[in-house]
Parts: sequence; C-alpha cells; structure tokens
Amino acid sequence: MSRSPSFSVKSELSLKADPDALQRWAVAFCIIRFDLEQGQLIEECYPPGCLTQEEELEVAFSSFPDSVSQHQNRSSIHDCIFFFRFRRQKHSKKGNVTSSEITEIDGKETISTPEEENLIRRSRSIGSKSSRYLYGYVFNRERHDERLKRGGEQKSVVILSHGPYSSVFRPLLQIMGPLYFDIGRKAIEHIASYVSLWPSPVPGKLMELPIGNAMLKVNLPPAHSLPLESGMSYEESASSMAPFLPNNQSVPQGLFHDSDIFGTFRGLLLQLWLLWELLLIGEPILIIAPTPPQCCEAVASLVSLVAPVLCSVDFRPYFTIHNPEFAQLNALQEGDKYPPMVLGVTNLFFLKALRNIPHIVSVGSPAPSSSRVAIASRSTGRIPGKPEGFGLQQLSLKKFSPSSLLNVVKLRRDGPLCLMTEHKEAIWSTYVPTTKPDTSILNRLIDAGMSPRVEESMSVVNNEILRRHFLELTTNFLAPFGPYFRATTPPEGSSPFADPPPLPPFNADDFLMSLSARGVGKFLSKRMRSNWLDLYRRFLKGPNFMPWFQRRLAVAENEQHRLWRQARMKTDMHLLISRMPELEIVDCFNAIERHLLGEIQLLQSGRAISDSVAMCQKLKGDLQAVFNVLPNDMQQLLLLNPQRAALLQGSSSPELTKLPGRPSIQVGVVSSSSPR
Repeated sequence: MSRSPSFSVKSELSLKADPDALQRWAVAFCIIRFDLEQGQLIEECYPPGCLTQEEELEVAFSSFPDSVSQHQNRSSIHDCIFFFRFRRQKHSKKGNVTSSEITEIDGKETISTPEEENLIRRSRSIGSKSSRYLYGYVFNRERHDERLKRGGEQKSVVILSHGPYSSVFRPLLQIMGPLYFDIGRKAIEHIASYVSLWPSPVPGKLMELPIGNAMLKVNLPPAHSLPLESGMSYEESASSMAPFLPNNQSVPQGLFHDSDIFGTFRGLLLQLWLLWELLLIGEPILIIAPTPPQCCEAVASLVSLVAPVLCSVDFRPYFTIHNPEFAQLNALQEGDKYPPMVLGVTNLFFLKALRNIPHIVSVGSPAPSSSRVAIASRSTGRIPGKPEGFGLQQLSLKKFSPSSLLNVVKLRRDGPLCLMTEHKEAIWSTYVPTTKPDTSILNRLIDAGMSPRVEESMSVVNNEILRRHFLELTTNFLAPFGPYFRATTPPEGSSPFADPPPLPPFNADDFLMSLSARGVGKFLSKRMRSNWLDLYRRFLKGPNFMPWFQRRLAVAENEQHRLWRQARMKTDMHLLISRMPELEIVDCFNAIERHLLGEIQLLQSGRAISDSVAMCQKLKGDLQAVFNVLPNDMQQLLLLNPQRAALLQGSSSPELTKLPGRPSIQVGVVSSSSPR
C-alpha cells in the first residue's frame, strides 16, 4: 500500500482553517467516489457550497481516468497524479449545499449547521472574485478487490486552485492522498489548516511552505506568466521580462517550469521546434496519450516551451467528453476553424470526433499491465528495456534510415486513426516549421542509462538544457520588439516635472517592414529558414501577441514612471529654476503641484509606496521654492485657490493637508535643496 512521506500533525494546531486565508492557495478540497450505479459522486467538498452545480459535475467527471484509455491492471492498488483546467461558470445556480437545502450523501440526509452556513457565505463571497479558470489537482486511487462489487473501487482526492501551481500541489497530494486513505476526512481538515497558515503566494519566488513536520520548498511561476484576472496585480520587474534575457536563469521564467519535457517528448525530440512554433502562433493542437498523467505532463511541457511569453492559448491538460465545451468542438464541420487551444486527451474517441483538428500529437506509452505507477515519480511513458540515448547520431539514423522513412510514410498515410489499433509516438501536421532543429542542443543531451535513479537525475539535466535553449530562442524571437518598451529618463538639465514622452506607438505593418529591412539577427538567422518573416506575421495575428505586448508595455510604462519619479526626488530645485525663464517657472509650479496632489491621493487611498511620504515632503519643498521666486502679484493670484494655499502654508512645521472628499494626512515640509 502506498504510504505518504513522513507526516505528523502538530498538537497545538487548531483544526479550524480560516476560509479567507485558505482561498489564497486553494478554492476547495474534494473527495470524489466513482459509484457503479450513480457514476461520479462528490462525497466531501471543503469549504462546502463554493462550487456551482455545473462546476461540481465538471470536477467530478475530470477527476477519473477515462475507462476507454485504461488497460486492465489487476494489481491491488494503482495510484496516479494528474491535473486538469476548466472554465468557471459565471451565471449558474450555486452548489447543492445551501442553508435551506438538504443534500444526500450515501443515502443519508444532512442539513447544514449554522457554522457551515457561515462557511458557505464566506467561501462564496471569496469565490465570486476568483479567476476565470480553475485548476484541479488529482490523486486518483484504483483499488482492485474481488470481494467488492464488480471487483474494485475508485476514489479521487482533488485540490482546486485558481493558480497553476503544479510545483506546490503535486508534492502536497503525495502527502494528502495517502493520508486521506489512512485517516479519512480528518486529513482534509489537517491539510486545510496548514494551507491556511501559509503566506500569500509570491510569484517567481522560492517559498518554504510547512505541512505537518515536512517542508515544501517550491518555486512559483513568475508574475508575467500569470493572467491578470479578477483584479490580481503583481509587482513585475522590467528587467525580468522578455525581450530581455533574465539575469538569473535558475529562476522560473514561465508556467510549469518543473515539467518533464525530455521524458515526455523523448521519442519526438526533433519535433520540439515544430511544437514550439505551433504554440507560439496559437494553432489548435490535440495531444493524445495512454494515461492522464502522461497527457497532462505533455500539455504542461508544451506550454513551458514558449516561456517567457504569456500563454493566452486555452490549454486543457486533461480533457474529457463530459466537458461542456466538447459539444461545441464536436459540432465543428470540415472547413470550420478550431479555436486556439491545446487539448490533452486519453480517450481514442477524440480521434474521430475531432478528426479535422489540424495538429495531432501522440506521446507516451501504455503502462505494462502488471506494474503499478509510483506516485513519487512522473509517468513519462518509458518502456523498460527500450534503447536509451538521444545523441545526434542516433536521432539522425532514426530519422533518415530507409525503414524509418517507410514508417513515416506509412504513419502519414494511415493517419491518426492508426492509434486505434496500436499506440505510437508521432505527429500529424501539415505545418512546415520555419525553425530548424538545433543539432548542437540534441548532441548535449545525456544518455539516461537503465537505472531509474540515474534516469531521473539525467532527465533533470536534459530538461534544463532544453528549457534554457527554448528560453533563449523565445527571447531572441521577441528581441525586435525591444525598442517599443525602452523607458527613457529626463535629459540632463531638463525638468523631470514635465510629462515623460510616450513610448513609441506600434503598427504591425511598419514593424514587419522595418524588420524585413534590418534582418532578424545572428542568433535566429542561423536557426531559421528564409521565410522567417512569415512566422512573425503569424505571431502578430495569433492569440499570444497582443496580451503579451500590452502586458509588457504596461510594465515599461511603469518603469518609465518610476525613473522620472526618481529623478524628481533627486532634483536640486534651486539649481533647476535658476536656469528657467519666468514662463517656464510658472509651468514648473503647476507641474509640481499636479505631482504633489497625485502623491497625496495615493497616500489617502492606501496605495502609497514605501517612499510616498518622503516624496510628498520633497515635492512640497520644491513647490515652496518655486513659489518664492515668483513675482508678488503672481503669488497673490495663486493663493486665491484654497487648496493651493493649504499646500503652501508654513514652511517649517508639519501640517494637515486635505483634499476635497478625502481624509486628512500629515505631511511635513523639508528643505527644497537636493536630498543627500
């Protein structure tokens, strides 16, 4: 029987989780049982009532392997971990546990207690602000026992979260899954209590998250790879975003940075550059694998290839025929265009239902019927005894030998439906890639050998080689957009109180014309064919470009705002105004007043940054310095405005400054000379 890693509960821990704190990481914990008569049933959902009825159905159907995809396995217990992603329902009736309704679980009627009613209200108020998609992380257990009806049972432990935090919830499920099957419902309460004590997620950082006597050390995906949904805002650094290579490449640069690219696509390594292009330009892709862990790992690995681009393609790591959107896809006729998406599936029925999808990728290998998948390692579909080593020589022989060419021709002729009789690793696509496979990268990949321990460590090395290469490839591809994000500082001797110049406007036709004239650069020219401009043209029209560009533009504008604000803080006001004619001095007074009012509003709204008070003091001193050099008649005219008079009154003692309709704040005045 699978055992969880060493885990014990601290006696001083309260078993009552804080729902508000819990929502920072997890929306809900669910226990789902597969009933032979009634199908999938949610036995437990904590906090209760946080899902709509439609969401409960979708979670239940997505939490079990497709029966069609599973080979008979008569071992006593089979565990696997995978995850799925689904769209949240906006205008649906809430879940089937409410303060006025009775729910039935295992034939027993239960009525919500007042404590549960309060929990429901709180979880729903938080859930209403949740993100557009939810991720479901699944620990599934199949137990075969001849004494049970029809010889066995299936149950899944599911963690629902608004974040793509597979690096957190995969190891957490390795603890929580076996623990639930050991002690039951108490496991949910224990884990929820610990999770509610965790600090808020910090994108792009290494976090230490205590769970019992264990500690999860995990890297979260960076802020620029997370969609801006539901008012979520993260501090994004201009230096850490494409088109600039990151200073520290050990820090994650995109989603699913821990996915097993090498293990998943080891039979299709020469096609990785094709897959990179397809995802970059937003082409619809169907990925089929024998098991849910293999197909979700393939989708995650594919998404990770385009880092640091914000992936705006709708990706579904594990998609079933019960998904509400399947009916829309199934209704598409020949000639209809599929939406930009990556679907991971295991049910061979999709090969017929979505036969017109333009790109189909088959990965993984069926698990031997007598073996059990260990939960601590990922299912990469490796067949024991399969020849190892993926140096260039072997890859070239595999690709160009006569027998291999015949197999390729046969696969293309038979089409994806040949998978109905035998699973094979292959790609069916008519797309001709612009990017050539980098043979120097393939030569660096290490022979994993036959030992599982050696194989795992070598896969880590190979994944690092591949991930760094595609990060560099994507960053160089985005480099021509760099001039549109170039923040400026005030020219020497000019006033930093003027408005900074706008960043260059973007026009797709002008960009392509300019790029065609100057070339794509040495790095890409060696790796791309002569039609490289077509790839840029497709990228500009695809779903990934505009969200990435707008996000990157906003970061650049914020960076420019920060640089000009910093220049104002360092300005020697007396020296600056000594060089100005009287008309410019008046304009400077108005500009300083505008910036000061903006800083005061930030303070009063609670959105102030660390040096806002110091900035208010500096601006107030500068305003006074400019006011003092103005003619007397101009000073009297300016003081007729009560708000301006309040800003200018006094010069040595702190005073209350109040904007209309705002609470008062206390701002002291400092000398107008340049700070040291």
